[in-house]
Amino acid sequence: MARKKAQSTKGGTMDELNDQLAKLKKEQFNLRFQRANGQLENTSRVRTVRKEIARVQTAISAGRRKAG
Repeated sequence: MARKKAQSTKGGTMDELNDQLAKLKKEQFNLRFQRANGQLENTSRVRTVRKEIARVQTAISAGRRKAG
């Protein structure tokens, strides 16, 4: 399963990866806010989003190294 996610992030352009990263960071912020207010129902989503952010950041840095 992890391979499939990694391949989907590798296939995108830098703009798509940056857009995806911005969406994930916004979602992470909202999840943290919900957790602080006691409104968070799906607590596992916090960990999943954090891992997805790391995957996208890894793909972005690999793309920069490849281009540079």
